[in-house]
Amino acid sequence: MARKTPKTPAKKTTKRAAAPVKSKTKAKKRRSSRKTPQAAPERSIVKSLIKWCVVVGIWGVMFVILLLGWYGAELPAITEQADFERRSTITIKAADGSIISRYGDLKGNTISLQDVPPHLPHAVIAIEDRRFYTHFGIDPIGLARAMSRNILSGGVRQGGSTITQQLAKNLFLSQERTLKRKIQEAMLALWLEHELSKDEILSAYLNRVYLGSGAYGMDAAARRYFDKPASQVNLYEAAVLAGLLKAPSHYSPIYAPKASNKRARIVLQAMVRAGFITQQQAANAKNVMVTAEDTRPLSQNRARYFTDWVISALDDLIGRSNDDLVIETTLHPDIQQIAEDRLVAMIDNYHDIKQVSQGAVLIMDKKGAIIAMVGGKDYSASQFNRTAQAKRQPGSAFKPIVYLTALEKGWDRDQMILDAPFDEDAQYRPENFNQKYFGEVTLTQALTKSMNTASVRLMQESGGPKATIATARKLGIHAPLAPDLSLALGSSAVSLIELSSAYAAIANGGNVVTPYTITRITGLDDILYYNRPSPPEGKQVIRGKNARAMQEILRNVVAQGTGRLAGITDARIAGKTGTSQDYRDAWFIGFGDDLIAGIWMGNDDNAPMDHVTGGSLPAILWKDIMQDTMPLYRDADFKANPTGGSFGRLLQSLLPIQPEIKRPDYNLNE
Repeated sequence: MARKTPKTPAKKTTKRAAAPVKSKTKAKKRRSSRKTPQAAPERSIVKSLIKWCVVVGIWGVMFVILLLGWYGAELPAITEQADFERRSTITIKAADGSIISRYGDLKGNTISLQDVPPHLPHAVIAIEDRRFYTHFGIDPIGLARAMSRNILSGGVRQGGSTITQQLAKNLFLSQERTLKRKIQEAMLALWLEHELSKDEILSAYLNRVYLGSGAYGMDAAARRYFDKPASQVNLYEAAVLAGLLKAPSHYSPIYAPKASNKRARIVLQAMVRAGFITQQQAANAKNVMVTAEDTRPLSQNRARYFTDWVISALDDLIGRSNDDLVIETTLHPDIQQIAEDRLVAMIDNYHDIKQVSQGAVLIMDKKGAIIAMVGGKDYSASQFNRTAQAKRQPGSAFKPIVYLTALEKGWDRDQMILDAPFDEDAQYRPENFNQKYFGEVTLTQALTKSMNTASVRLMQESGGPKATIATARKLGIHAPLAPDLSLALGSSAVSLIELSSAYAAIANGGNVVTPYTITRITGLDDILYYNRPSPPEGKQVIRGKNARAMQEILRNVVAQGTGRLAGITDARIAGKTGTSQDYRDAWFIGFGDDLIAGIWMGNDDNAPMDHVTGGSLPAILWKDIMQDTMPLYRDADFKANPTGGSFGRLLQSLLPIQPEIKRPDYNLNE
């Protein structure tokens, strides 16, 4: 029993028998695979692609959602309108209506589509966004076209932003060109389309878009370029304005008229293709095309001292205002140009010879209307207004105040006064400029020859410094005046505008003069903010007979005295020279029949000039300016508005004045 092993061979036999069966199965499989060798791998690849597309799609959607959420979180608060704060526009006009200067950005009236002719919005839609009324804020067709053109051109040649997207950018976003801003722009465009009607979006766009030359909105641009509101533009003008949207400076009708006209024709053809106008209407529009007017000032530096002074006076007249204003002034542009050009020429010619680097010119009429104001040689180099802000020693140009005080105290212009050296024990011992003395002289002779000792004695004998100061105050001089005898020789610093105003009171017969520049202030649609009233003559502060006596004395100064170089043939010129110690300041102030003019020359650092007296360069310059100015003013078909009113305490409320420079107050020249 233990030795039985009968099954061992059977097992071997079984294995051998099974072998052929397995071989047949493998053969069948091989035969089967030969029939469709790629079917299984293809199905596997397709399944993999589908799987990965789904995965990538899910992650892509999640990424887009996260990206939109991230950029959306950084969007400005769209429940509140963007900050539209801007500088109010102030347009300053001369007495003849021409524009002198403009401050701030120009923004016209807010317009709706009902306010403007249809061809204006049609021009904008045709050239900027033809499918504006059919898309949902984003134009897929326009975007695809722009992308294809940019790819073909190898750069960014065309944008795909709709009007709604442009409005979103203008209202809420910066001007940067990034993916982030483009996404935010699209999101805001969708929001705007949801919140506003198409007409409201288009109206907002027309009111906000920048069109060059400081003009924001179609109404402002129409006023800037065509001097008319947007409601009055014709078809061609509308095409010009719409053409500016692409590149305002490149297509400016003022600075690039050829490019502007070419662009306008493109806009007109776009309107034809859009069905807004016919080909004949486009052709007719080209035939009546207009030339844009430059309604901005001809020179940004011309009369800038004057316009700055105008701006400084606004608060006194109408208080603070955020509205756009048009200010009409007293300035005569031609006279202003003469004054500026002649002053610059004089300084350029004598800068090296006479060591003079600065000057100032002020011209006004007898009632205080400022006709011209030149506050320095070059506004771009220095905005310091030397007619109003600088206070300098006037020297003998102050003496008429002393003599006028004496006349008011009962003196006569032919009355005698001693011109002689003071005693050695005198507290104040002035000397005459040329060390010559004439003994007993009349008041007329003393002022004609600008005698120092006679002038100081006259002050002593006619009430002293306090009486002279009182007269100066009556005449509108508000600067600090030292109550001592050196005041008679002009030792106390004053401004050119103050002293010229005092001379104006003498010229008009004794009525105080308050200088003014503004006659009328209106808004863009002639809303009246201020109109200078028509008052009687200024308050009589000097007796008429004494003012007339002073006029005769000052005429003698020009005819026979230190002011001879200011004389003009066949004109009755009156005036007075002034020179401070060491030739640091040289003045001439004078008047003819209609106008008063004051000249100052010197250096800002108070450096001495080379023997420049008031009777030399300033007198020559005064004549050079006034011999052309006086007939020009008389022949003008307009005059500075003579109506009255007052700047209140304008002279005291000017910009911060230059600190007074201490210097010797004795032996002042002339």
